[in-house]
Amino acid sequence: VIHRTLLSWGSADSIFPMSREVQIYCPKCHWEPLSTSRWCCIESCGCVWNTFDTGGVCPECGRAWEETQCLSCHQRSAHSDWYHHFGDDPVAEVVKVEEPDVVKVD
Repeated sequence: VIHRTLLSWGSADSIFPMSREVQIYCPKCHWEPLSTSRWCCIESCGCVWNTFDTGGVCPECGRAWEETQCLSCHQRSAHSDWYHHFGDDPVAEVVKVEEPDVVKVD
């Protein structure tokens, strides 16, 4: 099972990083690859590596694979769909601005 913790900084006023736990599994059958699982850059250079170590980019030829085939169900899915995020999401952090009270005048 591959789990990653990603750190990113919060707002400019924050001195503490926010972390996100990322679980990697097939979006179709929920199979979870191991760190020893391997994919092959068949159409390009033939390199064999763990595609999740490089975000779907072949370390030999640099080809960015947009889809990843599941080694269990053999279906292809967008590589980005394999990443499932938990915890603080720095993208979802929104600065909330207080709105002034609205007074209804008749």
